[in-house]
Amino acid sequence: MLPVKEITTKLATADAVLVRVDASKGSVPREQGAWMAVFPDGVIGTIGGGHLELSAIHEARGRLSGTSGDPVVRYPLGPSLGQCCGGVVHLRFERIGAADAAGLPEKLRSRHAPVALFGGGHVGRALVTVLGTLPVEVTWVDSRDEIFPAQVPENVRCEHSDPVQAAVADLAPHSRVLIMSFSHAEDLDVVAACLTRLRERGDLPYVGLIGSKTKWATFRHRLEERGFRKQELAQVTCPIGVPGVRGKEPEVIAIAVAAQLLQAPLP
Repeated sequence: MLPVKEITTKLATADAVLVRVDASKGSVPREQGAWMAVFPDGVIGTIGGGHLELSAIHEARGRLSGTSGDPVVRYPLGPSLGQCCGGVVHLRFERIGAADAAGLPEKLRSRHAPVALFGGGHVGRALVTVLGTLPVEVTWVDSRDEIFPAQVPENVRCEHSDPVQAAVADLAPHSRVLIMSFSHAEDLDVVAACLTRLRERGDLPYVGLIGSKTKWATFRHRLEERGFRKQELAQVTCPIGVPGVRGKEPEVIAIAVAAQLLQAPLP
């Protein structure tokens, strides 16, 4: 069961304290927005582990039993916590119950980076499985409506688009785009649409195209014929995936691509 769904299920029978990283400075275990839900009998999620997390769990359980406290607590990551990170974390504590369950998905996903995945083939499906575990919001696009599986991770939204490249104009700002459709012709049209959007809005920090160097050489020539300049074409990554990862199994490719995707600059 996915974490947010697991929380909403448990909230039907017990309250919890939602602990989130509200702010941080210096070297810290997790980024702003990281969270965990502390129940009387368990914890879902993590704010980084170690003594910081143990202290936060103790604080949260105290609040579940009736202890009051400030909504935000400052934790220096020094000797008093048995940690040597050297940073400071501000944690926000919020008691939640069954009435809060409906709003949790939006609250906990609000900081996640948008990703657009074009293509529902073997690699696309493997990627969705990996991306379903990461802090991203995925728009999964294909021109074949029947291609999507019945069940997808909760952070994935399926979209049928014919022609497929028409979906590019409506992508969320700062989307990271992965292109791997069943057709080279569709791939080319999606790349062209992404380059047009970059020319007009400049808000796609990563455009990745699956394929070989030979495929990209052919695409580059065809895109130049469509009027795109060399400096514009340099914004496309092809082949995709972090270098040094061998193997052509869909799952191997998916991990290499997901790792590269996480290297894309934040807006």
